[in-house]
Amino acid sequence: MDTIILRVLLSTIVVSLLIFMILLIKRLFHKHLTVKDHYQIWYFLFIPILAAFVPWKNFHLGKGTQYLKSLLFFQKDTASKNEKDVLNVSQASNTDLMHDFTVSVNKSTPDFVYHIIFTIWVIGMILFIGLVIYSAYQIYQMKKSATPVKNQRINELLELCNESVGIKRKVKLRENALITSPITFGIFQPYIFLPRKTREALSLNELKYVFLHELHHHKNKDVFVNYVMLIVQIIYWFNPFMWVALKRMRIDRELACDASVLNLLDESGCIEYGHTIIRFAAKKYDRTYAQIAPGMGGTQKQIKQRIQRIATFSGDSPLLKWKSKVICVVSGIFVLAITPITTVIASPDDMYHFSERNTIYEDLSSYFHGYNGSFVLYDAGKGQYQIYNQDMSEQRVSPNSTYKIFSALFALESNVISTINNEQAWDGNVQPYQEWNQDQNLSTALSRSVNWYFQNTDSAIGRKQLQDYFHKVKYGNENLSGDLDTYWMESSLKISPIEQVQLLHALEENKFGFNEENIQAVKQAILIDEQKNGQLFGKTGTGTINGKNVNGWFIGFVYKGENRFYFAIHIQDKDGHAKGSKAAEIAKQILHDKRIY
Repeated sequence: MDTIILRVLLSTIVVSLLIFMILLIKRLFHKHLTVKDHYQIWYFLFIPILAAFVPWKNFHLGKGTQYLKSLLFFQKDTASKNEKDVLNVSQASNTDLMHDFTVSVNKSTPDFVYHIIFTIWVIGMILFIGLVIYSAYQIYQMKKSATPVKNQRINELLELCNESVGIKRKVKLRENALITSPITFGIFQPYIFLPRKTREALSLNELKYVFLHELHHHKNKDVFVNYVMLIVQIIYWFNPFMWVALKRMRIDRELACDASVLNLLDESGCIEYGHTIIRFAAKKYDRTYAQIAPGMGGTQKQIKQRIQRIATFSGDSPLLKWKSKVICVVSGIFVLAITPITTVIASPDDMYHFSERNTIYEDLSSYFHGYNGSFVLYDAGKGQYQIYNQDMSEQRVSPNSTYKIFSALFALESNVISTINNEQAWDGNVQPYQEWNQDQNLSTALSRSVNWYFQNTDSAIGRKQLQDYFHKVKYGNENLSGDLDTYWMESSLKISPIEQVQLLHALEENKFGFNEENIQAVKQAILIDEQKNGQLFGKTGTGTINGKNVNGWFIGFVYKGENRFYFAIHIQDKDGHAKGSKAAEIAKQILHDKRIY
């Protein structure tokens, strides 16, 4: 829940900054933008929304976005040097690997706060969606009660205006007693609605100006833009900057539409067009319809502003058009440049989309005894996956101590430690477990899941090189934006059970091109048990938040003769009983019943 709130918050910040940028550009270059570009520059506001549907990860922006995240969250690398004495990696099995060594992560904001914020946001969206549905219903009722305009001269005038504006689609003309000013709607089938007595009250010349105005709304796709504006308003209903921006956008839209009409008229026609608009100034302005259907009317304040612009109207010079386009292009390039980065920062990265065909989905719920969980098994010989709980198998969560398999490998690869020189001295600070209060080597650090050992090696490697390694192996969401000491403990780094299995398979077969001696050292350090017909390798992980064990992991692989089996189990429990040791217990029972180990 807190992740969703964070994404909405980041997205809101991005959109608010974009609104400020657009207003600043309009203010600084007011006289250098055409009226049309004053309106269309607001389209940049939609880019962050649309960008959410673009697969930016396919453009390999990961390194840049992770670096930006580290800057945003003010994380810094603090290198530390440790004296290391010569000590061989233990070749014995590590029974401690099945035990729970976890440190609680304290979150200051209770979960119910996030739930309240999320609920308020959703309720707000539902209310606004209700208003939109009500407005659409009113439009539907108005459409049902409307009657076609059968006057031949008026219909011929509409056809002439169609040709003048350059619209090829047939526009249907209707009149209705429920409105007081002309409106237009319909994306695929355009409609123009006139108030019931408009054709009697207005001359044909004045009707021509009404048609030109409404037809330009269709030509400029303003009806479609209106719907996009509604979507943005629904999502960001709580953001006052968005309300200001959309209000300004609607005003600029009418000014742009007026300018398009005026470009078709001579001086006397401009005056008559202004008088036609004034006719609707005293009419009641229905804001409900305006949310969906743009029209010729508006509030008295808006009408006054439009008349002032009409009175001072002059055509756009080639120089003004050129300057306006340059300003818009430069602004657009800037927005497009920052949008992928800001979008990836706030984009969902908590799901892995799995598409292997050789997969069997099975029901193993009887093993989990009330826990929510998933089990993934990969039979390398058959190239086949067996998965319990498809949704949770693709759900990314914090790896907790299971990440230490790769942390150890990265430390060896970067020469922070070596297979014969990997001991670190305990600094004397009292740790939560007695087993941690002593010097450690790679084998003991992995078997006892000693946090300070891997925090030291991570710090010595440095965030940049660590990020390169995580990117190389494609470790989950590759997100190291959290604190360097805790990014793997219920923080930014996340991975799914399926990805855990895939990484173990790739590691064991050395598909990443790492030093074979280093891989063997890590494998030997996570050897749990050896029997006559096989070996079990694995590592547990427990995620603890505010003293509650919320996530339990056990990942590993089995050697059974010439066969290789890779597995990952993840369990969750809202009551705080999801431990790595419990996950290991369930996994071992499943492996036993499958006659794997």
